[in-house]
Amino acid sequence: MEDVEKKQKKAQKERSAEKKEKKKSKAPVEKTVVVPAKEDEATRPAQRDEAKKEKKAKKIVAHPRGKPASTQRGEQYSDAKKKVNKDIFYSLDEAIKLLKKIKFTSFDESVELHLVVDETGLKGEIELPHSTGKTVRVRIVDDGVITNLEKGIMDFDILITHPSFMPKLAKFARVLGPKGLMPNPKAGTISPNPDEVAKKFQKGALRWKTEAKFPLIHQMIGKISFEDKDIVENAKAFLESVKKNHIKKAFIKSTMSPSVKIDIEKA
Repeated sequence: MEDVEKKQKKAQKERSAEKKEKKKSKAPVEKTVVVPAKEDEATRPAQRDEAKKEKKAKKIVAHPRGKPASTQRGEQYSDAKKKVNKDIFYSLDEAIKLLKKIKFTSFDESVELHLVVDETGLKGEIELPHSTGKTVRVRIVDDGVITNLEKGIMDFDILITHPSFMPKLAKFARVLGPKGLMPNPKAGTISPNPDEVAKKFQKGALRWKTEAKFPLIHQMIGKISFEDKDIVENAKAFLESVKKNHIKKAFIKSTMSPSVKIDIEKA
């Protein structure tokens, strides 16, 4: 009996010892907390400046075409703008002379008319008295043009076709349509005499229309190097094509110049 009791007591001691070991292993481990050194007062301004720079950098949005987002004009443009009186409606003769006077670029700028009209959907066609100075690539549809279209080549600004080619052109409508190049009867680019139509457009015939959603018309009417009278005659012919009773406001400008208000009654 004594041997049995001794064995039981020994077993109890061993179990107690095991329990103590388990409790020790579960005890929380003390963590060493590293207290950062006090920030050096001299470094604070520099760090704040860096943070500000980063914040500004995040706000910069790149222009979709890779150009600077700033719309600030140059000094030469500002000087030119000071010479244009915003309160005056100029006659076409006065406006052209002014545009030539304030020109500050070295290249031959285009002369443009910008009109605010009374409704959208206005459109028309006109052959200006003088060329606009822009080379217009006119093509008449043939098998060669069809082959180029299949390759994705569109080397033309105006496409004219004989009605017999329309079935072949139909499959390119989704490509030509959005670009305004698909021949259609309203534009006069489908004709049984495509050669005659091509000559008309090569002489300088223009198709104009308002913007899709806004009552605005933009049209190039010549080059700044043209004789004053030629630009004036082109401008008058275009204004008459649109009809003065539809025009609420008219502006003329060159490619890089500020706009000049036109007196419609005197145009």
